[in-house]
Amino acid sequence: MKYITLIALIASLGSILCGYFLDVDYSQKLIGFGVLGLFVVVFPLFSYYRWKDKNIKDYMLTQENLDKMRENQKN
Repeated sequence: MKYITLIALIASLGSILCGYFLDVDYSQKLIGFGVLGLFVVVFPLFSYYRWKDKNIKDYMLTQENLDKMRENQKN
């Protein structure tokens, strides 16, 4: 998953850079597809990769977690 995300990031950034530096008729489309790739492909893949084995309840402000934080502040 990490390598797929990295390849998609490089492809998106390469598309954006080619759109800026190459003087072709479809340079704006290259930039657009690069930005679209970043936000539709790379960001969700990266988010899934980073959060797949984490417990969401550890990051929520529940009464139990608030009590734990208060105990840690006292110490």
